[in-house]
Amino acid sequence: MNDEIYLMVISPHPDDCEFGIAGTVARLTREGKNVVYIICTNGNKGTSDRSLTPEKLAIIREKEQLAAARVLGVKETVFLKYPDQGLEDCHEFRRDLVRVIRRFKPYVVATSDPYRKYMWHRDHRIAGMVAADAVFPYSRDHLAYPELLEEGLEPHKVREMWFWGSDDPNLKQDITDTIDIKLDALKCHKSQVGDVPPEMRDRMKEFARMNAQGEKFELAEAFHRVQMRY
Repeated sequence: MNDEIYLMVISPHPDDCEFGIAGTVARLTREGKNVVYIICTNGNKGTSDRSLTPEKLAIIREKEQLAAARVLGVKETVFLKYPDQGLEDCHEFRRDLVRVIRRFKPYVVATSDPYRKYMWHRDHRIAGMVAADAVFPYSRDHLAYPELLEEGLEPHKVREMWFWGSDDPNLKQDITDTIDIKLDALKCHKSQVGDVPPEMRDRMKEFARMNAQGEKFELAEAFHRVQMRY
């Protein structure tokens, strides 16, 4: 396995990457490709358990995310630790994403689709929008965030973006042989999904079956792919 990063996943919260792209991640790592996770928020509001403080929940969710990443063979996980429900389209967040893009130099960046219609978690919209801006033009241009040059981080041109949760998918990735790994990774997020009960597993497999309609494989994750032209 070489050290080049094929895929960077920019996830709004711990567990979003498992729901959105874990089957594809498992297949890519099986093929010897390197994947890194960037987790934008600490997930410190995602519970109905009133005995949990935000501080305790953030620690739990970070441990869960690391466990899920190990199941999937993810090379490295970076936590930006913004507060849950607190992402903003701002200079600091954008620069943080440009920093990790220039550091890892991925071929593909995947994230949540900011243009999904109607009801969508605000952090998902903001993460997708800022990630797209970070890819183009900010990561490309050396005069964008010149302080990053002082950190030794040269510009980088991402070649593709994949958006999950899209109303307009144009890319379907075969996860027929990795759906069970995806579900095992989801089980790591016990604070969010418990032990992934059978009805949830069946529902997710049926959704993957619907995603694969028209393809030669049985189960899929669907994305809107943008191929960059520089």
